[in-house]
Amino acid sequence: MGADRSDPGPRQREQKQQQKQQKQLKRGFGLLALLGVILVLAGLVGLVYTGVATLTSMFLFGWLLLVGGVVGLAQAVQSRGTSYFWLAVIVAAVNLAAGFVILRRPEATAEALTMFAALLFLTGGVFRLVGALVVRGANFGISLVQGAFGLLLGILILSNWPGSSLYVIGTFFSLALLFDGLSLVGLGMGARRILGLVRDDDAGAAPGAAGGTREAAGNRPAPDQEQPNN
Repeated sequence: MGADRSDPGPRQREQKQQQKQQKQLKRGFGLLALLGVILVLAGLVGLVYTGVATLTSMFLFGWLLLVGGVVGLAQAVQSRGTSYFWLAVIVAAVNLAAGFVILRRPEATAEALTMFAALLFLTGGVFRLVGALVVRGANFGISLVQGAFGLLLGILILSNWPGSSLYVIGTFFSLALLFDGLSLVGLGMGARRILGLVRDDDAGAAPGAAGGTREAAGNRPAPDQEQPNN
């Protein structure tokens, strides 16, 4: 009778492997959601202390340029003898010089970047307004509002420059952290919810499969009944 029973070992091992993978995925998405929460908190703190956020973003930008310059210089040395060797050296030197200047003068760099951002808002707003008035397409109202908002934002930044440089870059940096954190939180929580639904479906399907196996085993004819009648 022991030989007639189906061996549940492979199926159980497969289910355990799937459960282990689901737990690992759930843990990974949980860490992703935790990272999102940290970014959201950092963004909220940056919105409160915009001056500190501005200086922090400048220092991060400077160090990124320095690290990128060092890595680019190392790659240029490895690729010496090629046609783009001097171009790689020049790009690495520019990154190193820019990173050094930003770290030495973060306030002046923030003022320059704020001026650049204001000019971008102004030109972008003007082009959107002109394009919306000339084309008058399906998105006329949205383009008009976007152009007017960009133009107004550029004028407001320039009207308070260079004082606006103390909070403009920090505000943009904090908003980027906030929205990135919210997206990570939504992604992590949504993925964990989907994994939970999949696990519940698997748990509900397992008893049915086991019952079907037992029913098939019960309906299997006995060995003496399988012999043909003479």
